[in-house]
Amino acid sequence: MAKIYFILLLAVIAETIGTTALQASHQFTRFWPSVTVVVGYGLAFYLMSLTLKVMPVGIVYAIWSGLGILLIALIGFVAFGQRLDWPALLGLALIIAGILVIHLFSASAGH
Repeated sequence: MAKIYFILLLAVIAETIGTTALQASHQFTRFWPSVTVVVGYGLAFYLMSLTLKVMPVGIVYAIWSGLGILLIALIGFVAFGQRLDWPALLGLALIIAGILVIHLFSASAGH
């Protein structure tokens, strides 16, 4: 099961790279960031599809999107100077809590 979670983590990282490149592509007007978007998303969805052999799609997508949101918020802050207010930070904390509940307590997660 650790291998599946590792593959899912790689999918999240690929998606995060693709989304970061999407910001850097300036609406697909820059070539290399645009290529990175396509490759990043393609790899992300391929890797995510591998996890669906073992885990339910709802659980995979919840973890994939939740971790992606957190990483993009962090990258937005560090790389692009985007600030979040307290309600946004609270929402991110709730996303973390949701991922932990699924991982630690749900039998659906395929432990």
